[in-house]
Amino acid sequence: MSSHNFIDYKEFENVDIRIGTVIEAYEYNELKKPSIILKIDFGEKIGIKKTSAQLQKYYKSDELINKQVIAVVNFEPKQIGKIISEVLVLGVPDLENEPVLLSPDKPVNNGGKLF
Repeated sequence: MSSHNFIDYKEFENVDIRIGTVIEAYEYNELKKPSIILKIDFGEKIGIKKTSAQLQKYYKSDELINKQVIAVVNFEPKQIGKIISEVLVLGVPDLENEPVLLSPDKPVNNGGKLF
């Protein structure tokens, strides 16, 4: 017996998931749980967007520069501390529930849409 709640494909299509390249990253320690602020280039149509993510277990700010990441780009902006998060970077939990970023295993164009 499956416990999945099925959605139809149209609902999935409404979630705009794109690839972008981190162009700036710096630590932000003013929240309860320290995070890294990312500025991500999603190409000409979408542009540069900012977000915050709790990534310190596996990532250092300077190592994230030029890394391609996958993010939801059509959520409403969300206030996180003093930062307005414009996108949701996608990751999966490790065994201790710490985030591991999703990224392509080959270079792709910024702004490419997940299909």
